[in-house]
Amino acid sequence: MTAKTKIILGIESSCDDTSAAILVGNQIHANVIANQEVHQSFGGVVPELASRAHQEHIIPVVQRALNDAKISLNQLDAIAFTQGPGLMGSLTVGTSFAKALALALKIPLIGVHHMKAHVLAHFIDDASDCKPSFPFLCLTVSGGHTQIVQVNNAIDMQVLGNTIDDAAGEAFDKAAKMLGLPYPGGPLIDRYSKHGNPKAFTFSKPQIPGLNFSFSGLKTSILYALQAAEKKQTDFRKIYLNDLCASIQNTIIEILMDKLEKAVKQTGIKNVAIAGGVSANSELRKRILSKRQTDWNVSIPKMSYCTDNAAMIAMAGSFYLQENLLVGQDAAANPRLSW
Repeated sequence: MTAKTKIILGIESSCDDTSAAILVGNQIHANVIANQEVHQSFGGVVPELASRAHQEHIIPVVQRALNDAKISLNQLDAIAFTQGPGLMGSLTVGTSFAKALALALKIPLIGVHHMKAHVLAHFIDDASDCKPSFPFLCLTVSGGHTQIVQVNNAIDMQVLGNTIDDAAGEAFDKAAKMLGLPYPGGPLIDRYSKHGNPKAFTFSKPQIPGLNFSFSGLKTSILYALQAAEKKQTDFRKIYLNDLCASIQNTIIEILMDKLEKAVKQTGIKNVAIAGGVSANSELRKRILSKRQTDWNVSIPKMSYCTDNAAMIAMAGSFYLQENLLVGQDAAANPRLSW
């Protein structure tokens, strides 16, 4: 007798995207995301506004996911939600909703680590053309995190390197702001860089030992370079926007790739994946794909699974459910949830 295919509702609310997804086995049948445009005029995410928007969006987003998947509530086998890390107010909305719904339906509740879910998104059926094999290294890069993780299996993960200050995604967004670009600026830097010279300008790279990262010094270097140039040419940023974007992007990606190459040499693991919002960056994807020529086994997620989404939460929840790693009604949102 074959085991019943599990149907899991995933809920993601760690930052400014409210998302719900339906996972059937390893297939995503719905992945609904409500973005919050309210933050654009502030140049970054405002936590209070984010939590209010989650309260408005969560019920219609979950209902639409169920409708899109043609699944009723009584067909759900479990509910997986982002327990942390993230913004406390945002996480609390998703956590409270998931707990209440699981209690009402009398089904298992699964608290998921947001960054582990980014890694496990690779195992969704349509996530990538080449699924990673255990063990593998995963460069997880987003607005709040930059890490190199050794993934021994779906549950056992070890952080080999972490940022000691700012994340790569934050460096992209802050640099974009210096250039007068709107939030979120990372995708805009990527777009303008396609028309620029990546070697036009040089910025200082931090010399951090081991596999850790640092991006605060790079941001300072960019700021000082812009200020010095504008003393000689007031419209410098506007004239050289494409070259500046290309040079900034090239520097950030080189920092990421240098550490990843170092991690491969240290561990001897040549199964390599990328995950997180910055994994959508075209230059990072190009650089890591080129490593297939040097006998790396490379896995790159589908664009829709790079940024925050509930599909990855549901997929992680599926692995947790197999190991009976459940949480109770006393589960609380944890903005600093550890690995």
